[in-house]
Amino acid sequence: MNSSDVPKKPRDRLIVALDFPDRSQAIDLVCDLGRDVSTFKIGLQLYTAAGPEIVRAVKAAGGQVFLDLKLHDIPKTVAKAVRAAAELGVRMLTLHLSGGRSMLESAVAEAPPDLLLLGVTVLTSFDAETLREVGVESTIDDQAVRLAQLGLEAGVQGLIASPHEVSTLRSRLGQNLVIITPGVRPAGAAPDDQKRFMSPREALQAGADYLVVGRPITADPEPREAVRRILAELGG
Repeated sequence: MNSSDVPKKPRDRLIVALDFPDRSQAIDLVCDLGRDVSTFKIGLQLYTAAGPEIVRAVKAAGGQVFLDLKLHDIPKTVAKAVRAAAELGVRMLTLHLSGGRSMLESAVAEAPPDLLLLGVTVLTSFDAETLREVGVESTIDDQAVRLAQLGLEAGVQGLIASPHEVSTLRSRLGQNLVIITPGVRPAGAAPDDQKRFMSPREALQAGADYLVVGRPITADPEPREAVRRILAELGG
């Protein structure tokens, strides 16, 4: 898959993060938003609480699944986790590019063609000081490009990056890679723990293919209206 294969309709480019502690709240939201959103992100909190069954439940409710576990372990362990995710029928799966070439190549070898492996570059909660704390002296842009290049060489098809790095990644690595951006906050929404964020329209204009939005939707008293406001901003 490359950027030219990405759906053009805004409803297919918006991914709603199911930031919930239990299965029932998540499935209720999937059912509520099913006409407006096609893909839902299951992260560590929900997956830890509800297990693989939550993936099956979201799919049964009509949603496609972006499984955001940010795999980072020895190559064999990550390869087995990729295989397990593929058997669950997830559409997208994340892994940390900082896991290194051997880990990434092992993951790619286990991924079927219909599973989009996404490499995490620099978390959107990081800033320059955070990078220095973990021993990285590069700028955020340079670190994101370095890890992205490693991922692409290993066969990873897509990237996770903040909207602030998207234009740099495209200018240095080309237009065909698929980029998904968390750190998307509609106008007036609280940044929460995001340090590098943009509005939905800004992120799309910067070159993002898919946008991940969580709390501005899940914490809204009217999640469906929150989604529709975002889709309207995106022109859909």
